[in-house]
This record gives sequence, structure tokens and C-alpha cells, in this order.
Amino acid sequence: MLSASLRKQLKFNAFQNGRSVIRSMATTKNATKDSETVKITLPETSFEGYMLDIPELGFETSKQSLLQMYKDMVIIRRMEMACDALYKAKKIRGFCHLSTGQEAIAVGIENAITKKDSVITSYRCHGFTYMRGGSVKSVLAELMGRRAGVSYGKGGSMHLYAEGFYGGNGIVGAQVPLGAGLGFAHQYKNEDACSFTLYGDGASNQGQIFESYNMAKLFNLPVIFACENNKYGMGTAASRSSALTEYYKRGQYIPGLKVNGMDILATYQASKFARDWCVSGKGPLVLEYETYRYGGHSMSDPGTTYRTREEIQHMRSKSDPIAGLKHHLLELSIATEDEIKAYDKAARKYVEEQVALADAAPPPDAKLSILFEDVYVKGTEVPTLRGRIPTDTWDFQKNDFANRT
Repeated sequence: MLSASLRKQLKFNAFQNGRSVIRSMATTKNATKDSETVKITLPETSFEGYMLDIPELGFETSKQSLLQMYKDMVIIRRMEMACDALYKAKKIRGFCHLSTGQEAIAVGIENAITKKDSVITSYRCHGFTYMRGGSVKSVLAELMGRRAGVSYGKGGSMHLYAEGFYGGNGIVGAQVPLGAGLGFAHQYKNEDACSFTLYGDGASNQGQIFESYNMAKLFNLPVIFACENNKYGMGTAASRSSALTEYYKRGQYIPGLKVNGMDILATYQASKFARDWCVSGKGPLVLEYETYRYGGHSMSDPGTTYRTREEIQHMRSKSDPIAGLKHHLLELSIATEDEIKAYDKAARKYVEEQVALADAAPPPDAKLSILFEDVYVKGTEVPTLRGRIPTDTWDFQKNDFANRT
């Protein structure tokens, strides 16, 4: 049987091969042109600061970077649409939380940080997993409980992981102290890196978040506490659950920054600013990405009992992050309408192929031994691990049950 590390490497290689097709679409014909930089000027409404000066509204970035951000957002949108269809076809069971409308956050952060940085979030995690290195196939396979999933079919929608990505966590707010711990690890090892620790507005009143703020400030940790404020915690509007809805001010003694999370360029600039802030030794920062989810809290929530269809349609038509970046690509003559249509078509084809591969992947074998595979990092195991009953005790040296013949 392949080792866990070899399985991960094979999956990563397959992902890179598939993703390289998307990354090279329609850009090879004029690589020199695509490498040119362009000047971006953000609206004055992009940021609001608390105890800090806001990021520069003007900055330069490459045309290739803008194209890649567009392609990544389109793939994540298509992947979430595929999740919706698979859930309705009863191929995905249990919990399933989609991020349709919020794509700019995962894509903006990933383009602003390095692979040395850590990311941890809550259960709306499919896009983050993809941006951190998981393939569409491995995400969908996990949701369908297949062995090819990022957690080998054991975790499901809320428990996805990748290199430098620590989940996908199903307990509301519980990832925040873990994210503070990741920041502590970066500091302890003298790494030029920080921890992006994300949570929703629905989790913002958890006591463990404020405890994490306190420890991060005391130890001057390189942690970005990033609230994805999509306006609704499950079915409750933010104003009904929070006495202070300016989440970027919640750190009190920690500086904060509010960002238009529906604008990929503002999200990118704010995330880059936040990373630079932390790794320069200024300590923690509280970010608020003001965003919006088009669907319900989860697949079991229609999302229209506590808000109007007109509100949703208004956000789709006026603030969609993909449409917004498309406008910039056309305005800056980075891509033509036909080229953008080609990207969209290629992304749709790629995701459909990944869906087919995930659907064809086998489920985990119906054997107890796979339950013990990922309990310990290889080489750090205890001699035996107790099972439900004495005959289920697992012996790591034998790689078999201890009390069975």
C-alpha cells in the first residue's frame, strides 16, 4: 500500500498537471505583453482603517496576475456550482457550505501571500483548499466520500486540508486559537511568515476569539484575524446578533482594516498590506472582508426566508467579484471579450472533467485498518492505539491489529 506522503505527492502532481492547462490558457501567444505591469487605482471606499493608515489606493501589478486571479475565481465558482448539482443528485451527503459570491477572498489572499504563510478557516473552505494546492478532483472526491479526496474520504465538506492550509474546521470559531498557535510557531521558528486566520461574522462573538486577540497582542504574534462578514450568521442578520457590526474594530487594542471583499483588487491589496504588517514585526491585525454569499448558509438552507430575492439579485448584478474583474480586464485591454469567453469555456470543461474523475473514484475500503492511518505523523506513533474493544487495538510496528491472529 502506498504511504500517506507518497499518495499526497501523487495527488499534488496530478493537480499540477491539470491546473497548468488552465494557467496557460490563451496567454502563450503573447507572453511578453502579459508580463507587463498595469497601474490600478482603487475607489476611496475600498478601505476603512482603525488605529492605522489604510493601504495605498494605487499600486502596480502584472497583467498575468490579473488574468490568473480571474481564472481562479471562475474555477472556484464552477466547482461550487458542481457541488450544488452533486448535492442535489444525492452524491454529496451531510453538510455542504458553498462560497459562491465570496471567491475574491480566497483568491486575493493566496495571490498576496507566500507558500510559507499559513491559512486556516471555518467550514466554507472549498475555495481555500483549491488555492492552497488541492485539485478540484480531490475536493469533490472528499465531498463524495471517496478515497481520492484530500482527507481520503474521511472528512467531508468541512474538513479539507492542503500544504500550508490547516482546514476547514466544523466547530464555530474553534480555528481561531489554532490560527494564533500557527502564528506563534512562525514566530518561534523565526520564519518570515504569518498566519491568516479566518472566521465568519456568525463566529465573531465567540469568547475564544477574544482570548486569541489577547494572547496574540501580548506575544506580538504575526496573525491576521480575518472576519469574512457575509452579512448573515446562518439565518441571522449581523445587526441582530452583534452590538458592534464594525468587526475590524473588535480587536480594541489591535489595529483593524475593513475591506471591500467583493473587489478582488481591494482584497489583494489589503491582504498584501496585512502580511507586510505582520512579518515586519508590528504584531497582529484584524481584517474585515465585507462580502456576500449568494446561496443559503448551507445546502439545506434556501437562503430566502430571512432576506429578499431582490437583495440577492442586486448583489449579483452590482457587486459580483468575477464580473468586476472582467470589467478591469476589458478596460485595461488585457483580454478581449472572446478571450474571456474562452477562459470561461475552458474552466467549465476542466471542472466537468474533474467531476467525472471524482465521481469515478472508489470509496475507501470497508476495513477498520484505515481508521488508524492518519492519527500520528509517521515515525511518531505510540506502540499501540486502543480500539473500541480489545481486539480492535492497533499495533503500529506490526501495521496490524495487536490481538488478532
